[in-house]
Amino acid sequence: MKKLLCILFIFSGIHTYAQLKTTAAYDLIGRIVPDKKTSFIVEALPEQKDIFEIESRNDKIILRGNNGTAIASALYYYLDEYCHCQITWNGTNLHLPAKLPVVKEKIQRKTPYEYRYYLNYCTFNYSMSWWDWERWEKEIDWMALHGINMPLAITGEEYTWYLVYKEMGFTDQELAGFFSGPAYTAWFWMGNLDGWGGPLPLSWIKSHAALQLKILQRARDLGMKPVLPAFTGHVPPAFKEKFPAAKLKATNWKNGFADTYILDSEDPQFALIGKKFLEVQTKLYGTDHLYSADTFNENEPPSNDSLFLSKLSARIYDGMKQADTAAVWVMQGWLFYSDRKFWGSPQIAALLNAVPDDKMILLDLAAEIEPVWKRTAAFYGKPWIWNMLNNFGGNVNLFGRMDGVAADPALALKDTASKRLSGIGLTMEAIEQNPVMYELMMQHTWQPDPILLDDWLSKYVLNRYGSNDKDLIKAWQILRRTVYNGQLIRDGAESIITGRPTLDSTTEWTRTKLNYNPEELLPAWDLFIKASAKGEGTDGFRYDVVDITRQALANYAQPLQRKWVNAFLNRDSIAFLTYSRQFIALISDMDRLLTTRKDFMLGPWLSDARKWGNTNEEKALYERNARDLITLWGDANSPLHEYSNRQWSGLLNDFYSQRWQQFFHMLQLSLRSGTPPDFNGFNKRISGWEWKWVNEQKVFPVYPKGKSIAVAQELYRKYRQEFALR
Repeated sequence: MKKLLCILFIFSGIHTYAQLKTTAAYDLIGRIVPDKKTSFIVEALPEQKDIFEIESRNDKIILRGNNGTAIASALYYYLDEYCHCQITWNGTNLHLPAKLPVVKEKIQRKTPYEYRYYLNYCTFNYSMSWWDWERWEKEIDWMALHGINMPLAITGEEYTWYLVYKEMGFTDQELAGFFSGPAYTAWFWMGNLDGWGGPLPLSWIKSHAALQLKILQRARDLGMKPVLPAFTGHVPPAFKEKFPAAKLKATNWKNGFADTYILDSEDPQFALIGKKFLEVQTKLYGTDHLYSADTFNENEPPSNDSLFLSKLSARIYDGMKQADTAAVWVMQGWLFYSDRKFWGSPQIAALLNAVPDDKMILLDLAAEIEPVWKRTAAFYGKPWIWNMLNNFGGNVNLFGRMDGVAADPALALKDTASKRLSGIGLTMEAIEQNPVMYELMMQHTWQPDPILLDDWLSKYVLNRYGSNDKDLIKAWQILRRTVYNGQLIRDGAESIITGRPTLDSTTEWTRTKLNYNPEELLPAWDLFIKASAKGEGTDGFRYDVVDITRQALANYAQPLQRKWVNAFLNRDSIAFLTYSRQFIALISDMDRLLTTRKDFMLGPWLSDARKWGNTNEEKALYERNARDLITLWGDANSPLHEYSNRQWSGLLNDFYSQRWQQFFHMLQLSLRSGTPPDFNGFNKRISGWEWKWVNEQKVFPVYPKGKSIAVAQELYRKYRQEFALR
């Protein structure tokens, strides 16, 4: 079909494959600005390094690019610079002028980065577990507008494995304990767990194979080169019975899950399965010759011997090469960050040097936190990509390393020590939060120099709010110095509200240490509320005023907790009752605020999960997966509970508040009886209650209720003076 299209284009006078992408780019314009679609003309540039041009001609805006992503980037540049618009997950401003602004002189931009990578394995669950094609279509458009050309694409991987193992003689029953539930596929893909949250219905496996075809087709039409998975040795638990002579190694993620099994790379079947997997996958989905494979993700290898690691790496690559001689291995560098005690220089060098330099690309997965490239001689000569991670677990907080992200990619690009720095990327564990950080990071795509933050923030305010309001510019400078200063902590702090009830100020996965003095954030809140009274009202403004109000209230939970803790320790029943009630009221107020924005609601998450079910049994399974991931993460004894906590309406009142009320009841009984509270007994009871909640089925609202600005103003009047007195 592609050959036929090429012939048709050639006979019609079009001579480059890049021009095949103009149709996809023009369709994208129709989705983004449908009323202005005919005001744009799309033209192709010759195949070369990514480039776009913009100019005016006869009252039309000409967008040129060498592929669909470059043309989409030209559109976003025009909307950003000339129309002062913005498109984010959390607020969009597309209020275009009636007559589009003229481009007086032709604009041309070339990217200094060959690769613009996107997504983390975890994103596919913490954010994308329940996405349908409509939601994926919006995300692919967002990718193209922001210059992404190298997205991770692992939807539908289960179908490939299903076909491979069925051909090897495995029954559906034998595979039932292999595939995880739909909210846990990322960790199944990475070999951390088997079967948890399952059994995965065959209907899911087949429907997501069909979804993957749509994702890949659209991405490729826009000129992207998706990264598909490859085999790293992870096999079904039934493999040891099926092939008793196989050389298997049990490994454990150490997060409360059973062992998984890794086929030794020396086993003859290792290369055969690796080759078969890519052959089947290519038949299903095609290939752009980029393959993701991560060895021992958060699992320590059985040996730190350099020769062992070198042979392992060589065999994994050889499995790719046997199926695709053009294969390029794309490796997450997370293991070098997360387990630095094991991965010293000799071990890293052995793993990397076993693969030809032009056949491997390294992802410095959290370069804004710790640039691994600086302690690995820039990954020993391999091409590598500077990535911003920023969010862990989908936690809701205001956080980022704004100054570092504005400067560091460009500084690395100009640093001769960075050697083969070839790209930038976004590798967050979850999206749909802190939109400013992702807009900022992708500003690098078409420029080689550091971003001047003062100027950029002023433009961000104008584009987001359609206003040059000096108070809002000042507010963003406060946010830059506080929530977005990126100091002291690895990732954004949570609120004690989302932690399992305790007298302490923090828990294992609910870390409440802030990277700023909470009082220093309040002037930004003041300025946003002041702006709201002046009539500011874009979608982005409504999101931001809710998010900043939420953060102020979430921060206030900490001093309020200290009040009721001190009252309890001092045996002051009246004060304890007063402050514990205020704590519950605070949670209720946050819930009411957040229900005004779909971005902060539990209902859509659960509803979207249930929509995938074809039977009541499947709907219940998917809802259980959705509830579990964001609360316990595993079973009632899961050590990961709260890792993916969310400050969401519905979850606050129905889960977090209910836990705290049970805790306060125990403490009240203790004060009345004069006997110490049984904290260990409470933790056992509450974990059982949490597991019961995970297994419930309940309908939560899916549409926002109330007016964001009005509720934010109301809560400001209620709490602002109280904050000043704390």
